[in-house]
Amino acid sequence: MNEFLNMLDYRNSPWLIVLPALIIGLIISAIVINIIKITAAKKEWQAIRAIREKLTSVLYFFIPLVLVTATLKTYSLTHKDYYWTFTISKVALIVVTTWLMTRIVIIIEKVLIDQLDFSTPDNNQARRLFTKIKFVKRIVIILIIIIGISILLLSFESVRQYGVGILTSAGIFSVIIGFAAQKSLANLMAGIQIAFTQPIKIDDVVIVEGEWGRIEEINLTYVVVNIWDLRRIVLPITYFIETPFQNWTRNDSALIGTAFFQLNYLTPVPKLREKLKEILDATPLWDGKSWALQVTDTQGQLMVVRALMSARNSSQTFDLRCLVREKMIEFISQEYPEALPSHRIEEARKQESMLPETKLNR
Repeated sequence: MNEFLNMLDYRNSPWLIVLPALIIGLIISAIVINIIKITAAKKEWQAIRAIREKLTSVLYFFIPLVLVTATLKTYSLTHKDYYWTFTISKVALIVVTTWLMTRIVIIIEKVLIDQLDFSTPDNNQARRLFTKIKFVKRIVIILIIIIGISILLLSFESVRQYGVGILTSAGIFSVIIGFAAQKSLANLMAGIQIAFTQPIKIDDVVIVEGEWGRIEEINLTYVVVNIWDLRRIVLPITYFIETPFQNWTRNDSALIGTAFFQLNYLTPVPKLREKLKEILDATPLWDGKSWALQVTDTQGQLMVVRALMSARNSSQTFDLRCLVREKMIEFISQEYPEALPSHRIEEARKQESMLPETKLNR
């Protein structure tokens, strides 16, 4: 009986004061989370919605741990034998606080990205900011984790002494680590350079390794390019610093497309020019800015006719080029069939007509 009474004595049993603190913390967490959910349901605030989606699960741990840690800190000042309980609670609080800070960074990222408008045809500025936000988020989360681990280690006296010894010999270790992690550090620095100078951005249209594709991911050490046939090329991030490549949408999403036609000299070029303008006026793919049809070269018995047309982005440019080719070929074959390349057929017919004469001569 005496042992049971001693167990109930809060001076000898810290759990009697920890339990109320834990219960109070859970009640406060539930109240705060319900307020967030109600506010998010009634208000059209993107920040509140992001907090409801990303932060509520962390608050169930953070608020109770704050109260428990504060309670155990006060209790351990007069009961040195139970200082270990405060140490455990402090470690748990540091871990949860690091988790909370990373969630806050993710919420800020979501709020900022929701402000961007990718629906416009020329979304170049939005993609610039999207790339910066994504990269800065990754860097900040890494720093938060490193700071959290550092605070955790510095909380223990023995580990702190080892830390002083490591800092004393940091010069030697830094040289060794520098040589060992040269590639990784180069990729990291290249990533920082790309995030702010932006030779590439998310969703940029690029030509890499002879392939046409879009930038799908920009990570700290590598870039993923989504090829037109749904394959992915994974390239080290230093590739875009050290290797020449084509970026079709670096400064502007609009592009000028071309369509080439090899035609006979009998082709009525003014009529083709009128037809091209008619095709462009009839399609929403053309942005109405620029167009042209010119004879750009002559090749033996043929001339090269080039049609130019502008569009709002690379996808529409590709579709517009295909449309112009299809409509122009249909128009030429129906209205001016003599303009199509036919010299090979004529030569074959001449050879066939000469065969009987050759036999008679023999």
